[in-house]
Amino acid sequence: MTTDTTQVTAASDYAASGFGRRLGFGSKPALIVIDFVDAYLVKGSPLYAGVEEPLKSATRVLEASRAAGIPILYTVVEQAKGPTGGGIFARKVTGLETLASGSPLGAIAAPLTPREDDPIISKKYASSFFGTSLATDLTVLGCDSVILVGLSTSGCVRATAVDACQHGFIPLVVREAVGDRRQEPHDAALFDLDAKYADVVGEQEVLDYLAAFSG
Repeated sequence: MTTDTTQVTAASDYAASGFGRRLGFGSKPALIVIDFVDAYLVKGSPLYAGVEEPLKSATRVLEASRAAGIPILYTVVEQAKGPTGGGIFARKVTGLETLASGSPLGAIAAPLTPREDDPIISKKYASSFFGTSLATDLTVLGCDSVILVGLSTSGCVRATAVDACQHGFIPLVVREAVGDRRQEPHDAALFDLDAKYADVVGEQEVLDYLAAFSG
């Protein structure tokens, strides 16, 4: 594991080369809840990741987003049966069989239960943008930025943040509200995202920002 001293050195090195500039909050954000399903929370599931604390944080961000009246969108991985299935992704990660269409473990975790009018975007791959209507939906909603919570930091969160940047939306990754099955890839993904593609922000900073909309 990388030591704190090495992290400081890495941060300084990146900053000196022009990485890690702040994008700042947008004026018309949307919240995207990425793949926060029971498969990652039910012990005994092949995908169980021990992400109970990020779930609590994501729930607080969701409640603040509802109070602020900003758009809220959900994504879920849904692996279809048949010859195309989940493609190369499913071949690489066999645990994704847990998320086959109709699996009870594919349900969004109860504290984050969508409302009837919340869009739920089904995807087959890591990025919430790839092969989905998300970019168009955000444009229709007039959004300029996305607040990202969910799972996993090094997988679908990272892929979604990179694609948000590439589609012209400011990605804001809530540090406490994303999680991974191991600390090392979680930390590495957050470092890389904050350096190159997104702003990694603290939960309280996001709650304060959202409070301005609802106040």
